[in-house]
Amino acid sequence: MPGTVVITGANGSLALGFVEALLSGYPQHTLIATVRNASPEKDPNTAELMKIISKYPKSQVIVEVLDLGQLASVRNFAQRLAGQVLSKKIPRISAIVCNAATLSLEAGQKFTSDGYEATFQVCHLSHYLLVLKLLESMNPTSGRIVMLGSITHYPEKSNPVSSLSPCFPENLEELVKPTPDPQSLVHDRGFQRYGTAKLANVTFALDLNERLKRDPRLSNVTVTAMDPGGLPASRAQAEQKKSTKRIMATIKILMPILKHVTTAFRTTEDAGRELVTVSVDPTFQGKRGYLVGQKEDTPAAVSKNVKMQENLWAACWRWSGMKPEETILQDYARGL
Repeated sequence: MPGTVVITGANGSLALGFVEALLSGYPQHTLIATVRNASPEKDPNTAELMKIISKYPKSQVIVEVLDLGQLASVRNFAQRLAGQVLSKKIPRISAIVCNAATLSLEAGQKFTSDGYEATFQVCHLSHYLLVLKLLESMNPTSGRIVMLGSITHYPEKSNPVSSLSPCFPENLEELVKPTPDPQSLVHDRGFQRYGTAKLANVTFALDLNERLKRDPRLSNVTVTAMDPGGLPASRAQAEQKKSTKRIMATIKILMPILKHVTTAFRTTEDAGRELVTVSVDPTFQGKRGYLVGQKEDTPAAVSKNVKMQENLWAACWRWSGMKPEETILQDYARGL
């Protein structure tokens, strides 16, 4: 059934592959492509997005400004989009793809205008707010929410580029107000924050699924957390150490061969197509849980811990300033 597909960070590397695949393979959908800067003259990444869109003149595409570094921007966007659905200017939402991300490695800690650590707010907190506010605008029989996971979200798996594993600190306030980084750990703490934000995405996906199941109006809306695989061609690789960038550059050159023998690394085009399939293809209707590409997998153990789910939910509810009247989810208060 034709619907509206919302993707955040629509001019990102993975998202460009997603947009191309959606417009070419599923033209019946309306695409809401959100970017922080909608000017192709000022943002070369937006210019690339517009170039792809121009190839499909019959497609219904709306490019919208959404700054996930500002909770007020998220609220304004969600309210505006909900109004468009209510007035039937656009179809009900078929999928919300929470793709946008940021990370800061050797550049050190960065904070948003809300005063929160930027990696956590952009990757997770703002998506939490966006999803809860848009639930009422979703197709209640087949809506899908897709959070972006990562191999970096596992505390139990070592990361060759960082000495620190992702973790939920004992004091969750440190997720948004971290202590200063020791100079010797600036890079690794940055990578840890990114992995932890992805861990939060996966934890939220599992938690929200259970809350949706208990809501008669939303029990058919599903959530998946998808790891698209390592993307050596991603612009995010520019944040890496020089040694890691050299390795990724080599892998990028070898991808025409490697993509046939491993799913650990993917081209942005292949990963984008897989993300589209998970988001809108009928074969994934009703699917829930954690995926690596299109295959079911086991998420980090802590993401399945109900008490941790409740603690993270309550903290995000508080940090985002959520109010009961902002979401139709009935089971929003568990753990608050």
